[in-house]
Amino acid sequence: MAETVLDATVAVAYGTAVQQSVITVEWRSGLTAKAAVERSGLLEEYPEIDAENLVLGIFGRPVPEQHVLQPGDRVEIGRPLIRDPREMRWEAVADGGVVGQKKSD
Repeated sequence: MAETVLDATVAVAYGTAVQQSVITVEWRSGLTAKAAVERSGLLEEYPEIDAENLVLGIFGRPVPEQHVLQPGDRVEIGRPLIRDPREMRWEAVADGGVVGQKKSD
């Protein structure tokens, strides 16, 4: 028999540099991270999301698309990195600075 939890939901989140969207999806027993993303409508709202190669996490912890969700989980859709963070640190150190801080003159 399927598990029933009254008013159980999960959140699906995606953010860009300009905007963040968090959509609530009804939870049902066996709901996977990928199914929640598909039900959220975010794939249609943000066509830049690569639906074939989703990078997903729950509260910042990476999970596979087939991860079975629990009520209250927050599925986060990752974006590809624009630059390699290691490269950015090396460049900052070479300039005498630290990543995230402007060099004072």
